[in-house]
Amino acid sequence: MTQHLAAPSTGTSDDAPGHRTGWWQDAVIYQVYPRSFADGNGDGMGDLPGVTARLPHLKDLGVDAVWLSPFYASPQADAGYDVSDYRAIDPMFGNLLDADALIREAHGLGLRVIVDLVPNHSSDQHEWFKRALAEGPGSALRERYHFRPGKGADGELPPNDWESIFGGPAWTRTVDPDGTPGDWYLHLFAPEQPDFNWEHPAVADEFRSILRFWLDMGVDGFRVDVAHGLVKAEGLPDLGTHDQLKLLGNDVMPFFDQDGVHAIYRSWRTILDEYPGERIAVAEAWTPTVERTANYVRPDEMHQAFNFQYLSTAWDAAELRTVIDSSLDAMRPVGAPTTWVLSNHDVTRHATRFANPPGLGTQIRTPGDRELGLRRARAASLLMLALPGSAYVYQGEELGLPDVTDLPDEARQDPSFFRAEGQDGFRDGCRVPIPWTREGTSHGFGDGGSWLPQPAGWGELSVEAQTGVEGSTLELYRAAIAARRDHPGLGAGTDVEWLDGPEGVLVFARPGFVCTVNTTGAPVRIAARGRVLLASSPVTVDGAEAELPADTTVWWTV
Repeated sequence: MTQHLAAPSTGTSDDAPGHRTGWWQDAVIYQVYPRSFADGNGDGMGDLPGVTARLPHLKDLGVDAVWLSPFYASPQADAGYDVSDYRAIDPMFGNLLDADALIREAHGLGLRVIVDLVPNHSSDQHEWFKRALAEGPGSALRERYHFRPGKGADGELPPNDWESIFGGPAWTRTVDPDGTPGDWYLHLFAPEQPDFNWEHPAVADEFRSILRFWLDMGVDGFRVDVAHGLVKAEGLPDLGTHDQLKLLGNDVMPFFDQDGVHAIYRSWRTILDEYPGERIAVAEAWTPTVERTANYVRPDEMHQAFNFQYLSTAWDAAELRTVIDSSLDAMRPVGAPTTWVLSNHDVTRHATRFANPPGLGTQIRTPGDRELGLRRARAASLLMLALPGSAYVYQGEELGLPDVTDLPDEARQDPSFFRAEGQDGFRDGCRVPIPWTREGTSHGFGDGGSWLPQPAGWGELSVEAQTGVEGSTLELYRAAIAARRDHPGLGAGTDVEWLDGPEGVLVFARPGFVCTVNTTGAPVRIAARGRVLLASSPVTVDGAEAELPADTTVWWTV
């Protein structure tokens, strides 16, 4: 079932130009969602050859690494986050030779490669799970998942009251080989994604082997999906409440952020440290506090963790300052870089979130004020890239893409869209294939259309339309990342120095550098802080004073 290369790749990240110690401390990492980045064979679906062909764009953008969302063999019940074979490429994306070529080409361009790893659950088409069902009660393979008898007189009720993140019970009842109702199995996400039992040694052994497989292929690290979910509380106790999704991010749940996950990541760190080239692990860990997030990046665990508290913060000076301070404070004791992220494949793009009133969450159904959203998105991007630590850029945000909020229901493919009481189910809007050219059946995405429909006007936001255009969002990103790389006061670090500013304006200093951010809807006059290095909107400097336009960030070199 697993694909094999005729000869293993010998390329490693050591061969990448610009190799430096602690590269992740201030890296700008670009997330590629493979099915929506570039289509190499014209079937309407993005693939690995398409990504490889477009790597020069990332080189020109100036990022340090590319992170690829899942491309493993999968029935695609949840866009590849239901993995049936962790050592194979799904044919829709290519094969292992294509993955090898991508890694080699990226390294040749000086780009590192991070791949998604999905250890909380597999696909229900994984060989282990299929055999566990076929062999019936008593199968040893059932111990590698969470199979339990149901409650009630005939076992007709789920084993506990846990709810799926995608809506409905977190349990599905099986049918035994003789056709009678059987045990239930746990799935914190879709029924097609049964959760592994990480108490079983075979699961831990398997994932250590998977890590080595991809490290031997030459990848530079892993983004660990649902890193907070692997270990469940002993006995799988009832939570005792409904609407459990409302509690996520506020409390430690019996199925999330259990302390036992950290032993797993300590064992993984020993493997990563065996390999040359500073291979890293990045935690996708939704936790109640940034302090608990910091537990995942202690010196003997992972290298980075996503800062979802920052992603969820409104465009408000006081709120932003609070989350910046708490993020830096939490990471400082463990010696890990703070990370900053504004968008990803699971949330509404920030150009649309900021176009709407605050308090609507991270999945929004309305387009809002497009002009306002883009202005704020550009300012927010410069703020993010000015902060100490590592920044993540989601594909298309460098183009200022909005979310596509008007996709017809028949076009949607997010599994949670089709289930009641789960996530809002509007993640498709941020997954629409990105535009590369003004014209073409899919604006340069590929020759065969696109798996999600692109909106009218998409071509004017394309890479082609924005390249070389002064003031375009693409050129703003290119300039910001270049300045971040060249300016000694930007990049790695653990502190900012807050300076006084008018209400609604953030002002902070770093060595030889000052950042001013006007989060208000009106122009504000401030003291000029030096020479303007970069601004998200045109700024007027008049002697010792400057006028910051509404929703604008300015970088000053001093």
